[in-house]
Amino acid sequence: MKFQAEYLRSFTKQVFLSIGCSDADATLASTVLLSADLRGVDSHGIARLAGYVRLMDHGRLNPNPDIKVVYETPSTAVVDGDKGLGLVVAPRAMEIAMEKAEKVGSGWVSVRNSNHFGIAGYHAMLALEKDMIGWTMTNAAPLVTPTFSLDKLLGTNPIAVAVPAGKQPPFVADFASTAVAYGKFEILQRKGLPAPIGWAQDAEGMPTDDSNAVKSGGGLLPLGSDREHGSHKGYGLGAIVDIFSGVLSGANFGPWVPPFATAGFMNTQQAAGLGTGHFVGAMRVDGFRPTDEFKADMDKWIGAFRGARPVAGETVLIPGDPERETEKIRAVEGIELLPPVIEALRELASRFNINFDDPAN
Repeated sequence: MKFQAEYLRSFTKQVFLSIGCSDADATLASTVLLSADLRGVDSHGIARLAGYVRLMDHGRLNPNPDIKVVYETPSTAVVDGDKGLGLVVAPRAMEIAMEKAEKVGSGWVSVRNSNHFGIAGYHAMLALEKDMIGWTMTNAAPLVTPTFSLDKLLGTNPIAVAVPAGKQPPFVADFASTAVAYGKFEILQRKGLPAPIGWAQDAEGMPTDDSNAVKSGGGLLPLGSDREHGSHKGYGLGAIVDIFSGVLSGANFGPWVPPFATAGFMNTQQAAGLGTGHFVGAMRVDGFRPTDEFKADMDKWIGAFRGARPVAGETVLIPGDPERETEKIRAVEGIELLPPVIEALRELASRFNINFDDPAN
């Protein structure tokens, strides 16, 4: 069943208001969450809404956080999110990074005491409005087994980089450091489907197509899947994100990062820091060269890749193309929600006495 994005955004805002968020925070959080659905990243959109409510129920979410800088230099800062929604904390951290970049050329902010922040690309793309290059990273619950490990020590730990261009659309790379994000497993679980080999290993470290492998003792695999296909590189990327997001900020890191509410468990382990960690950055293009010259060269760069000879039946894309095309379509045609997601939303509607019955067609 399809629903119009604006209807889902309004419903999501009402849920966030119902758990005690301010109007401004509820508006921002719902916008960030629905941006994932519009861009086709269904694993990080409204399907996660019930999970944020469960965080609140378990005392792990502060709906009215006092987000503040606890340490800074002219170009860096550490922000404490006060257990707030990462959907709100991360944009605030990016604002601080951009403010610093405007003054000294670049700004880098490490965040502690936050929660899941939705799609990384949303926060990185905020920098585009000011002709800046945006960077975003976050650590996550330990669902990932490093190369040759049976133990889960890292999260899916995504990286996003947004780069402005001129006549061409911006370059936006947004990807997990694992073979896939855990949300892709949740989608398969809702559909009752197996996972492709290379996404996960079982409790004995063997390849598996069980989409519930993580819940039964297995783990997600780093980008590359196995050593022969470069999993040590995905492992390295995930480790970098964890160190920048967690160790640098004073957040939890490695096996101590608290779980989100959709991984089948809620209990946190002994803490190594405060909450979930993020790392965001903004770089002024004109801190390196004139902006117009840079944008012209970015157009040329993008044009060269778009003009590459494709293999039969395919099209050469640049990062951000699939999401842009999906957003154009879904903004008009609506967003398809799976029955289990609709059921979860109806339960939230019943709990908070909110109407939920307006599909797009």
